[in-house]
Amino acid sequence: MAKLRVGLVGAGNIAGVHLNSYKNNPNVEIAAICDIDFAKCNATADRFGIPKRFASVDEMLAGAELDAADVCVWNCAHAECSIAALNAGLDVMCEKPMAMNATEAEAMLEAAKKNGKLLMLGFVTRYSNEARIAKDFIDKGYLGEIYYSKATYMRRNGNPGGWFCDKSRSGGGPIIDIGVHPLDLTRYLMGNPKPISVFAVTSDKLHKERAQLKTNVGWHPEGADPKKDICDVESNAVGIIRYDNGASTLLETSYALNCEPKGERSLYGTKGGLCLDTMKFYSEMNGFMTDVQLKDLNTYYDNKDAFQYEIDHFVDCCQNKTECKSPAEDGVVIMKILDALYKSAATGKSVDIE
Repeated sequence: MAKLRVGLVGAGNIAGVHLNSYKNNPNVEIAAICDIDFAKCNATADRFGIPKRFASVDEMLAGAELDAADVCVWNCAHAECSIAALNAGLDVMCEKPMAMNATEAEAMLEAAKKNGKLLMLGFVTRYSNEARIAKDFIDKGYLGEIYYSKATYMRRNGNPGGWFCDKSRSGGGPIIDIGVHPLDLTRYLMGNPKPISVFAVTSDKLHKERAQLKTNVGWHPEGADPKKDICDVESNAVGIIRYDNGASTLLETSYALNCEPKGERSLYGTKGGLCLDTMKFYSEMNGFMTDVQLKDLNTYYDNKDAFQYEIDHFVDCCQNKTECKSPAEDGVVIMKILDALYKSAATGKSVDIE
């Protein structure tokens, strides 16, 4: 089988993560890369031995022979770059979040359908060992009917600065950046129920205070300065998502909050509950409540990280037409939830989702 010729759109941090995974896949040729910051493009290309370098996605699509594109740019350019690649006849992997809003996401999905090409979303937590084990338990009925979940990603001092906190480029703060991970994963493991309404509250009270701390524990992209950068996104948020089957999810996420930093992805069913962060299973046996700690998890699967599983799956889907585990349709639904969360926070009212 001929190698899949992949072009990277974007040369930043997440592109490097994807490139490491492509390098580990023998069925891939990393043929080209582009970035509006051409110095960064050249540096990344040199690091990974990529032969063709371009200053824009249009130049790359015109100047390189490709089978697929991987979009790793600012959120505000996800739709534009993905649609251009799809219209050029390429399969596309697009990092999360899918777009800035559901309207852009729907246009991306339409372009994929029109061109008969794959559009896969970078919902990487679906590919973690924890998620794979949880799905095995769910599929075998250990949790019963799942009717509630917690989707939590809390940072105490973790505003990245740079484009992440500039709403014009990011679309929002922790909801769209980090909260989308547990939100998507819990919905996926619950069987992708249809969302019908949300209620959310956000605040932005701690950004300035956190930026002035002498001890900076947050991660920042190259060139970011949290003390000077535009910061017009939420610092923390809480929301409730209701689904058409009666189930619900509690979302909690923050860049800055006086809290213990934590992540929690928990599912609660009629037969048992499972926390993916501790891999504890909660149930009952012979009239007693029981807690079961799952152990030796890596013995069940080869010890690849989630990004490697994700990229390998994208390559498999492109070459063998394997059914995609994180299709564009799911991305559109998540964008509808995100839009509704922001609208609810802005209006102070519950928002229905059509």
